[in-house]
Amino acid sequence: MSRLRTVFMGSPEFAVPSLEALLRHTDVQLVVTQPDQPAGRGRQLQPTAVRQAAEAAGVPVATPPSLRKPPYAPTLAELNLDLIVVVAYGKILPADVLAVPRHGCWNVHGSILPRYRGAAPIQWALLSGERETGVTLMQMDVGLDTGPMLLTRTLPITEDDTAGSLHTKLAPLGAEALVEGLERLAAGTLVATPQDNAAATLAPLLEKEAGRVDWTQPAEVISCRIRGVDPWPGAFTTLEGEVLKLWRPHVVPSPDGEAKAPGTVLGQDGQGLVVACGRGAVAVGELQLPGRKRLGATALLAGRSIPAGTVLGR
Repeated sequence: MSRLRTVFMGSPEFAVPSLEALLRHTDVQLVVTQPDQPAGRGRQLQPTAVRQAAEAAGVPVATPPSLRKPPYAPTLAELNLDLIVVVAYGKILPADVLAVPRHGCWNVHGSILPRYRGAAPIQWALLSGERETGVTLMQMDVGLDTGPMLLTRTLPITEDDTAGSLHTKLAPLGAEALVEGLERLAAGTLVATPQDNAAATLAPLLEKEAGRVDWTQPAEVISCRIRGVDPWPGAFTTLEGEVLKLWRPHVVPSPDGEAKAPGTVLGQDGQGLVVACGRGAVAVGELQLPGRKRLGATALLAGRSIPAGTVLGR
């Protein structure tokens, strides 16, 4: 079988391993990515991670503001494509684009479908307390992550995982799934399995308020919340009217004695600042005050006392 003629569509760092895999195994005719966006304090325009990787590999890059108006399908049709691969592109492909390649369009999605359809599957798997996540290679249709599944790779979620660490683990796993899909396609053994729509859940984009910790929740839920919004939007509470950012939580046994109100500081142990929750307690390993650096709890508490009995979140 001759090498497939393909187009890759993607934008963030998560998509780069899949682009690199596609470059090794097919003839990539074009990479389509989001237009440059302002970033940093100076708000200078910055290319996407995918654009940088594609240009470094000498592949043509396009950054159309829309695939719908004007229609982008005719441009793609001129490339005589076998396949389009999409990884975190950031735009829904219209039906006329989906119909261009001979083998349709594939998507590498960062969850075990049909759970966590949408833009933030990695974060929501953590926020929901899942013990396992993974990637799904999917044949795309006009719905939001509703197409038939081609194959799935799974990964356990550890008690230390954050959305950031899972992002790092799942990106190469997605590339592996893509390569396996290409191999099965070449061998004629690739089978599409419809999703169970009744088991579907959604994973919408997070807003900044998603980082606010509700101390009335059980410790396990709060730990998942802090890890699920790391690195963005970041978990936070308030300390005497100031925002206090939180990282590296660990569920710990509540100290013996009288139960304390949720959000009450119980003291400090080797894992961090210990705070009472609706059930149990959490030790927060890293903290950050406004205008200060992110520090280990021991270092921060050496310069700013947060005595036992202080109530966070008021």
